[in-house]
Amino acid sequence: MTDPTDPDEPEPFPTAIPASPFPPRGQEMQPVPPGAADPPSDWNVGADAHDLSVRQETARPNALLALGRFAFPPGPPPDDEGVAARDRRWTTRAIAFATLLMLVFNAASIQNWSRQQPPGWITSTVQQLGDVWSAQLTQLGADRPLQAVRDAWVSFQRLGFDGQKRPEDTAV
Repeated sequence: MTDPTDPDEPEPFPTAIPASPFPPRGQEMQPVPPGAADPPSDWNVGADAHDLSVRQETARPNALLALGRFAFPPGPPPDDEGVAARDRRWTTRAIAFATLLMLVFNAASIQNWSRQQPPGWITSTVQQLGDVWSAQLTQLGADRPLQAVRDAWVSFQRLGFDGQKRPEDTAV
């Protein structure tokens, strides 16, 4: 068993709060006089961002971070074939997700596409399947976002400019 008063034992959740990198509120930054040594803080006008340390010095190391590196060490970097396979998986998932979103929220495009094709067995089957699919999604309410965007666009088109004749005002 370990001694709970041992200062070298890491805590399970680090509570040391590092000093703020920002100056206190209400104080202005003072320029460093030429020839003077830089103060230990980086809050001076003549500071160069490239002179700053990239590491955070804390009072004690982060025990959880060290445990994570020990328990789950990073694997070797993937070779070209591994990178290509990872990219193909990502692309496949992105295309499948976009297709699923389009099938659910833009079911009317299936019907429109099938109506634009020349008549035949395949297009009539796709049109019937599209009608059934669209009816099912309408019952679920998946067509509401598309209808809201369409209604907003129509109302925006009807606004027009002051003094402009609106389409419903003109006689056809």
